[in-house]
Amino acid sequence: MELDKIDTVLLSELARNARASQVDLASRVGLSSTAIARRQRALEEKGYIHGYQAVLNMDRFGLSTTVLVRIRLESQSEEALRSFEAGVAECPSVIRCFLASGSDDYVVLVLARDIEDFERIHRTELSRLPRIARIQSSFSMREVVNRAVPPAIFGRPRQGRKR
Repeated sequence: MELDKIDTVLLSELARNARASQVDLASRVGLSSTAIARRQRALEEKGYIHGYQAVLNMDRFGLSTTVLVRIRLESQSEEALRSFEAGVAECPSVIRCFLASGSDDYVVLVLARDIEDFERIHRTELSRLPRIARIQSSFSMREVVNRAVPPAIFGRPRQGRKR
């Protein structure tokens, strides 16, 4: 399926607000709500849309500390990677985990209540993961950008400062 301008606008609107009604989307895109529903279903079936989710305010749950954890394994064997990945998937404080290139094997994103809570997470979850050689952590001081979708895929120019 080749995306046309209408599909791109529809996807952009859904990325901005996945709860927008078919009627709202129709007025923004310039089609009937029936046509919007048909296109949205086609985009889902073709894999352009994987699902919909609510973005929760983690501060309201007391999770105000974001920690970026870099992990190096003792080996990069298939067994070591598989074992670590199975273990990290079970860690309740981990929200994202990436296999990485460079000097670290994985980058893990953790949410904690505060530094003391992260110390507990480090001791009871992260340090118990299999095949770890080294763990390094950095604390986020402030979130600057948090996007589910980069605007560039919709052809929007980058917003920069005027000089």
